[in-house]
Amino acid sequence: MVDAAAEPDTSSAADSSHLPPSAPLEPGTPQKGGIRGWYYGYWLVVAAFIAQFVSVGAQNYVIGSFLTPMTEELDWSRTEFTFARTIGQFIMAFTGVFIGGLVDQHGGKWLMRGGIVVMTAAMFALGSVQELWQWLLLNGLILTIGAAMIGNLVVNVTISKWFVERRGRMVGFASMGVSFAGIAITPFSAYLVEAFGWRDSWRILAVCAAIVIVPLSFAMRRAPEDHGLHPDGKSAEQIAQGGGRAAAFDFASSLTRAEAVRLPAFYIVAISFGLGTISIGALLIHTIPFMEDAGFSKNTAAAMITVTSIPALLLKPAWGYFMDKADIQKISLIGFVLNAVALLLIVISVRADTFPLIVFSFALLGCGWSGFIPLQEVVWASFFGRRYLGAVRSAGLPVALSISASAPLLIAVYFDHIGDYNGAFLGIAALSLIGGALLTFAHPPTRVERDL
Repeated sequence: MVDAAAEPDTSSAADSSHLPPSAPLEPGTPQKGGIRGWYYGYWLVVAAFIAQFVSVGAQNYVIGSFLTPMTEELDWSRTEFTFARTIGQFIMAFTGVFIGGLVDQHGGKWLMRGGIVVMTAAMFALGSVQELWQWLLLNGLILTIGAAMIGNLVVNVTISKWFVERRGRMVGFASMGVSFAGIAITPFSAYLVEAFGWRDSWRILAVCAAIVIVPLSFAMRRAPEDHGLHPDGKSAEQIAQGGGRAAAFDFASSLTRAEAVRLPAFYIVAISFGLGTISIGALLIHTIPFMEDAGFSKNTAAAMITVTSIPALLLKPAWGYFMDKADIQKISLIGFVLNAVALLLIVISVRADTFPLIVFSFALLGCGWSGFIPLQEVVWASFFGRRYLGAVRSAGLPVALSISASAPLLIAVYFDHIGDYNGAFLGIAALSLIGGALLTFAHPPTRVERDL
């Protein structure tokens, strides 16, 4: 096996993660990093909830409210407008390659501080956009880099270091922030655009994001071992009695980035979730114009994102619970199938103008979406371990996001040529089924594969 400690992108002299998590503190040693006996990892779950609420909201949940007014005023096509988020997905993928290793080595504190400056500066400047190239630069490039520095790669990798036995539940709770963005940010941004116009709305959103994230960055911590703690909040006595075996095995069997990328499982996981999550970026951008084209108001269309986000929010802890208890790949398949069925029903119900079925279809979509973030985080950690998870997870981003990044743009091109979204949405449903099938047949690296 390659000497993991020598992996250049995931270790440093200051990196204390080389210490095995099963090595106990002396019994009776006071535990640092908690408040009134509360394991500090739980504070990180709260911080991750808020960080994902802001970062994903700024990239995806606000943009549908801006599509119609910006394209009409600036005389852009929907393809041109959407191209910014396609650029953003590719930027997110390749920025993540560097961010993951930094999280492994230094944690997310300074990344988040730099990220909020970059992201909010871009959002504020969006209020002054006049030319298409400015939109592509500010939204596609700069905003995305800033959001990547505060978003789910940073916080979910951190949580996966702090939790092993309860990883699914904790990532599930934290990722509720993504869905809460749909409940709160989508209607809020729609209201702002209606009340203040799209230019001032970008500036207001920028100020709100800065107010939330700057103080939040002070809570970030890299790994429990840095603070005399153990994963899952195990006490020194519990570790001494063998209570940390799962965390010890997870740590000892972790693969470096160089080891992981040589295995078929790495690419199967990346491709599977790339196909499955196409619907998220595509629907967040195109739901509002899709519904408006069918004769619904902007507020009603925005409400469908909220309808999707409510079950996506509420069911994440349930997904997390079952991920910790059952076969992660079988649980994942359920999410892929729910996603595909919901997309089919959305097309049918909107064409039939059957509003109760429309609401049900978007709610069912939320049931599928609710699992995708915790599922992929737990699958990656379960397959490849937590020690180098930031580097390994980020290496998969160019594969997964290159697949999902093209979807919003291709859908916009499809619309500009065909005049509706129906065929594009059905195609996404089929790809979700293919992604679920691929993941079902994947298998975690065996001991022999790890040692090759």
